Amino acid sequence: MRILALALLIIGTVSAAGQARAQTYDPAFPVCMHVVAWGGGAYEDCTYYTLAQCAMSAAGRGAQCNINPYYAGANAALRRNDRRHRRVY
Repeated sequence: MRILALALLIIGTVSAAGQARAQTYDPAFPVCMHVVAWGGGAYEDCTYYTLAQCAMSAAGRGAQCNINPYYAGANAALRRNDRRHRRVY
């Protein structure tokens, strides 16, 4: 009987848990746009390099441009194969 109760408790806990949320901010881009959807809800679109670029995209929409607080810098976007090699003398 304890095993059945424990199994029901585990099944209930797993089914009640919601989906995991993805990372909101992309550390490869310095500017994010906070977009408020028409039907409700909001999301972050972190695909902009400048505030002017973001502002042009946000014009006429329910959106606001912000500096990305998790921007890792220009060097963080480089992948392992994209790194420049030091000269060896």
